[in-house]
Amino acid sequence: MHITKVFWYAVAICTAIVVWGFFAPDNLNKVTEKTTAVISNDFGWFYTLVIVALISFCIYMLFSKYGSVRLGKDDEEPDFSLPAWFAMLFSAGMGIGLMFFTTAETISHAFIQSPNAEPGSEQAILDSLQYTFLHWGFHGWGLYAVVALIFAYFKFRVGAPGLISATLVPLLGQKMMRGTLGQIIDTLAIFATVIGVASTLGFGSAQINSGLTFLFDAPNAFWFQMIILAIATVIFIASAWSGLGNGIKYLSTANLWLASILLLAVFFVGPTVYILNMFVTSFGNYISHFVEMSFDLKPVNENKRQFVNDWTLFYWAWWISWAPFVGMFIARVSRGRTIREFIIGVLIAPTLVTFIFFAVFGGSALNLEQHGIAKLSELATETVTFGMYTHYPLGTVLSMLTVLVIAIFFITSADSATFVLGMFSTGGQLNPSNVVKIVWGLLMSAMAAIVLYSGGIKGFQNMLIIAALPFSFILLAMVVSFYRTIRQNEP
Repeated sequence: MHITKVFWYAVAICTAIVVWGFFAPDNLNKVTEKTTAVISNDFGWFYTLVIVALISFCIYMLFSKYGSVRLGKDDEEPDFSLPAWFAMLFSAGMGIGLMFFTTAETISHAFIQSPNAEPGSEQAILDSLQYTFLHWGFHGWGLYAVVALIFAYFKFRVGAPGLISATLVPLLGQKMMRGTLGQIIDTLAIFATVIGVASTLGFGSAQINSGLTFLFDAPNAFWFQMIILAIATVIFIASAWSGLGNGIKYLSTANLWLASILLLAVFFVGPTVYILNMFVTSFGNYISHFVEMSFDLKPVNENKRQFVNDWTLFYWAWWISWAPFVGMFIARVSRGRTIREFIIGVLIAPTLVTFIFFAVFGGSALNLEQHGIAKLSELATETVTFGMYTHYPLGTVLSMLTVLVIAIFFITSADSATFVLGMFSTGGQLNPSNVVKIVWGLLMSAMAAIVLYSGGIKGFQNMLIIAALPFSFILLAMVVSFYRTIRQNEP
């Protein structure tokens, strides 16, 4: 078992935050709130430019002469079949957020906090799906695609270790990246990953709790969420223990099938024609306003700027925080694919699937509130989906299936993360030891528990935005280093 200094640095930082949150939760929440406010107001423009730059580079690589370059040896075949590959990358990249926000975010944009119009108005309802597409679409998956491409190229084409610092060697030099600076960069990547995944574990615990309360009148309380988190931790550590080709692959494939069944069920029992009309209209508006929405920070209206801070910048930070973990995991399962095939699989296919999920679930929720059937906007974020089901046929069955899908997304995201954290903290080993994976699994769950305890969902948002800022600079340096290397190696 090879454990580096980075492992101990990252464990120490994460443990310190857990202890801080346990003994002084109010102080932790206050500090993160103040820091987040400064970052959102002073660095929102920077997050925006980073996201736009990365998706632009992703599109360039898709159509460039490097599209036929294989991520591995020239004659190397992919490790996984196309369905298994897509299932793993989608489950790792999307996770619980897909089930948590499909209804809640759409309802919020339409009836609580609209980006451009009066909440509840016709324009606000039309804008709601368009802006969820912005937050969950090409920008985020483009970021994942670029980071994963860089990891995969350096690991399987160049033969470098699976580390952030290894991708920066062509730019900053071997000596510097093997020294203190390289260790700091790899530690930051681990910290961003732990925060990003811990947020998802918190969302998942809250929503599973809400579903069990809806179905079986279970207690909706912090202590019950901790029981859910503890059970899930045991399961995802066991899955990570079994390895990449066993637990993670089979769980991801099974969950994609279950999520597809749930999607079709809601589509047919819900307002089918309304869903189709909203999808087509929202997709068209998203494409036609793509550039405008990408750069719009609403600088002259404080109320509308608050929407950008609360939603758009939060999502950009969330995607950035998840980029080291998801990027490395997607790279790990993508050996043998060409760059063009890789980008199509990571950028375009998941984005379209995500849009369909949001249109079906979000459209079904919008239809109820628009026509005065239900006041879903008055429900807690994690309860909106289950509240929606009560007004459609097979509501109990759909709720039970949703809880199952959330639970498996919970496990697949977490076990994928323990795998990647193990790689980052053992010098880039492709198959890190089980002891290391257990340590990271326990620390992620502890972090999720502390942030839930100290600040709830808002606490997660604060931690995500803070963790993403330093790593965004590293992302830009990775792109420059990668482009310099591929120009030299693939004339």
